[in-house]
Amino acid sequence: MTASFQFDFDTVTDRHASSSLKWDHYKDQDILPMWVADMDFASPPAVLAALHERVQHGVFGYTLAPDSLLEAVLVHLEQQYSWQVQPEWLVWLPGLVSGLNAVCRGVAGAGEEVITFTPIYPPFMSAPELMGRKTVRVPLAENGQRWTMDLEALAAAITPQTKLLLLCSPHNPVGRVWSRDELLGLGELACKHDLIICSDEIHADLVLDTDKKHLPLASLDPEISRRTITLQAPSKTYNIPGLGCSYAVVSEPALRLRLQRGMEGIVPHVNALGYVAAEAAYRHGEPWRQALISYLRANRELLMHFIDGIPGLVVSPVEATYLAWIDLRERGIERPQQFFEQAGVGLSGGRSFDLPGFVRLNFGCPRLLLEKALARMERVLR
Repeated sequence: MTASFQFDFDTVTDRHASSSLKWDHYKDQDILPMWVADMDFASPPAVLAALHERVQHGVFGYTLAPDSLLEAVLVHLEQQYSWQVQPEWLVWLPGLVSGLNAVCRGVAGAGEEVITFTPIYPPFMSAPELMGRKTVRVPLAENGQRWTMDLEALAAAITPQTKLLLLCSPHNPVGRVWSRDELLGLGELACKHDLIICSDEIHADLVLDTDKKHLPLASLDPEISRRTITLQAPSKTYNIPGLGCSYAVVSEPALRLRLQRGMEGIVPHVNALGYVAAEAAYRHGEPWRQALISYLRANRELLMHFIDGIPGLVVSPVEATYLAWIDLRERGIERPQQFFEQAGVGLSGGRSFDLPGFVRLNFGCPRLLLEKALARMERVLR
């Protein structure tokens, strides 16, 4: 075993017969899927044990979030981020994407503007349009290989019709952990223009750089908190996205009500097993998470070494997440996603993130799979 503690991240689990979105996307094709943000690791033993125990109960009716889960979430947020959250601030959701759509529906009016930085996880751009709002895109600034917020460009793009700002923190796909100064600057701009902020912090527990720490935007300032909806979940960290348990943290009662009204009629309740898995992850998953972070760091190093050895490839520093944003523009590859699929590797194309010429690679997998994928990529890039 290469993972620390007693956890095994090296074993390759065959997911072909599990109706996996990630693997069935290339069903009956010799293409390794490294695209959607879904790790190829078994979930923590504590989560599996809790699910087995709940299944033995045998009854799966409509289920409320148990008080013990609320307590586990509040303890987690305080221990990890020194963020003191009240139980009534939590609003349970079956997933981040439904949360984004509900926020757009509840906060911005028909035809009003929702603004976000790009490149960005595609639902940030599609959710406003699906809810009858207008998406406004502001490019992140490229400073060498590091991406930063262009607050001047953001300010210039805001109009009287702009009501909502969608933030991704840590950022998917560029892998940034935003600094305190960047976040406070963004918050100050939102206060000046009376914007509500929806901050997706679903990758908060996956910071890889030892000298960086995730800072919840809403924890930095009371005024920023009053205008912020924070989306969080254990799904990415503990590899349980298929169980559909997420939550929003909203300190301002009137804003919380707007979110809840945006959910009415379209957002289902969280299922019983989702609650169970979330509580087990937060209560007992920390040793596993620490081992995962160690494993992901080693995978990141392997990937960075590979990129350094291939002329014309550049990768942004992956400060957090298990997603690498790879710049292929110098190579002049016209359709990068299809190019690598022909080589037997399935990556996410940059065009869907609003920036052609890039691909996103998911390295949250056993090292054997990563090595195999990189070998296939090297054969067509040399």
